[in-house]
This record gives sequence, structure tokens and C-alpha cells, in this order.
Amino acid sequence: MKELAVRSAAGLVLIALALFAAYKGDYFFAIFVAAASVMIFYEWRRIVAGWGFGWKVAGFVYALVPALSLLWIRDRAPQGLELLIWVFIVTWSTDIGAYFAGRAIGGPKLAPRISPNKTIAGLAGGVISATLAGYAWADAFSLSGALFWMAPLLAVAAQAGDLFESWLKRRAGVKDSGNWLPGHGGALDRLDGLVVVATLTAAAHLAGMLR
Repeated sequence: MKELAVRSAAGLVLIALALFAAYKGDYFFAIFVAAASVMIFYEWRRIVAGWGFGWKVAGFVYALVPALSLLWIRDRAPQGLELLIWVFIVTWSTDIGAYFAGRAIGGPKLAPRISPNKTIAGLAGGVISATLAGYAWADAFSLSGALFWMAPLLAVAAQAGDLFESWLKRRAGVKDSGNWLPGHGGALDRLDGLVVVATLTAAAHLAGMLR
């Protein structure tokens, strides 16, 4: 119970900071995103230390592309603030739904060799949670209808991003990417799903799918 309370409190602080930065926009949001990107790259480099130069380049791309995607969504997309918050909602709902469904239901493991704690029930819970919350937000602000069917797909993609980060840590023999965030680990542990959701949402917008 104490662990859940600490995790929830830290998560709420992060959510509040992200929403405030998104609302302020301009240089405030740009600095916020840049700081997160630098932290992701720093933790990536710690994980892949000794793996070769290619892994460092991959980490740079991994940190840079979602940062540019978030800035693009906020400043260039129609209803940029509302779309950005939709990205946050889908990501957060996926994490929350997966966490509570996995703990409450349990059952078969999703990828036991990569992340022993993740379950198929957690995957389903994350998808359902993201679909309902994403639909409610998109409908309330008359966002693109494409977001209605994108939400469950991005929820799956977010959890795939989470598994990828888990694979990196398992290969490196580390439990968390960092220890600065109580109950969560590091920036990479908390933002692995957002990396994927932000990038794919920006790509969908650039492809003309969110009209």
C-alpha cells in the first residue's frame, strides 16, 4: 500500500507538471520537453554503456524524435493543445489501466523472458482504459475521428515500447533506468510509452490522417 501511495503521488506530480507545461506552451514547454529528452538520452547511454557507437546514435534518435514530435503537435497541429493532452491521456491511461488490471487479474504472462511482471490482462486493461479515455477526450473537443480507432492501437504500441525498454534493461542487467523518481525509477522508465505515442501521433498528423 505504501509503495502504491508513493508511486501515485510521484505520478500525480509528473502529470501536473506536464499539463502545466503544455498549457503554457512556447519556450516553457520547449524547455520542459528538452529537459525530458536530455534525461532520456543520459539514461539510455548509461544502460548501453559498452555496447558500441551505434547504440549511442540510436539513443540520440530515440530521445530526439519524440521531443520534436511533442513540439510539433503542440505548436503546429490544429487544436494542438487538445491533441497534445490526448497523447498524454492515451499514454497515462495505458499505464494506469495495465498496472491495475495486471495486479487485480493476474493470469498468463505477456512476455515472461523480457518483463516477468507484465500480463495479458494488463495489456487488455491498458488498451481498454486508453480507448475509453482517448475517445472521451477526442469527442469532448471534436478532435479528428481517426483518433477514436488510433487510441487502442497506440495503447498496444505504448506497451510494446515499454517491453522494448524492459528488454534493454534486461540485456544490460539493470532493474531501472534511474532512481530519481520514487516508485517509478528513471525518466526512461516513465516515458517509454510516451516516446512511441507522441512519435506515431505526429507521424499520423504529418501523413494527413488527422483531418
